[in-house]
Amino acid sequence: MTIKRLAIFPNLSKEKVCIALPEIVEMCRDWNLEPLLPKNIAEEYDCAAYDQQNPATLQNLDAAVSLGGDGTLLQMARYTVPAQVPAFGINFGKLGFLAEIDLPGMRKAISRLSQGKYTIEERKMLQASVIFKNKVLATTHALNDLVLAKGMFSKLAHLNMYINGKPSGRYAADGLIISTATGSTAYSLSAGGPLVMPELDVSVITPVCAHSLAARALVIPLSECIELKAVPGSEEMMLACDGENVIEVDNGTLVRIEKSPYTMKFIRLTSRDYYQTWQQKLMRNI
Repeated sequence: MTIKRLAIFPNLSKEKVCIALPEIVEMCRDWNLEPLLPKNIAEEYDCAAYDQQNPATLQNLDAAVSLGGDGTLLQMARYTVPAQVPAFGINFGKLGFLAEIDLPGMRKAISRLSQGKYTIEERKMLQASVIFKNKVLATTHALNDLVLAKGMFSKLAHLNMYINGKPSGRYAADGLIISTATGSTAYSLSAGGPLVMPELDVSVITPVCAHSLAARALVIPLSECIELKAVPGSEEMMLACDGENVIEVDNGTLVRIEKSPYTMKFIRLTSRDYYQTWQQKLMRNI
């Protein structure tokens, strides 16, 4: 596929992004790519605009790039995934597991993109439905993880878990993380979860600060349906998707988590493999 129209999703709260943005726009033009920017800054750079709140403006994009860290890429994915726009990230943050291009490799990456020297890697996602009395209150899709956690710092979350309708766990913890293989290097890892190759079709269930020595991370097939219910009498909890709060979850509410119909299409512009990334990102301070 020939890339012609590239949407740029910049995190303008980062000074380095603001400094680099004019250069990236010019790079695109040098390599015969049409850069598109958010409508609030597009005129400043004499670029065409896209509107994140209007999906129709994203339908005709060939690719997208985030400028920031993994959080910026996750925010971009909320808009590009439903439109099935392939994307990649340039890392201006720290770890950057999802944003694979570092700042020194930016020019080479744009050049390779314009020449079609890339591959597409699809990553599976999770879908969460929040249900009360058979009515769906909210539906959301996660590339990294879904977190059901306590609303008050001093309280534990008391949760019953069912897998394919069968009782499969009871947790007293700060919360429960359900992550994709892609998200295994994010919050789940910090909570003691395993590293998982992103190509695997699995869900990782990781309790956060569980009040039990027996509570450990669990890896199950992505095809399994996970249902979470608060133990009667529990305090309200909050469901978060990829780091953003979605909805409060009260007693009597069911959170159903299953494989999403969406996938994230990552543009791969380097030959660096995931084992190498683990070494560089996780072990560099050892």
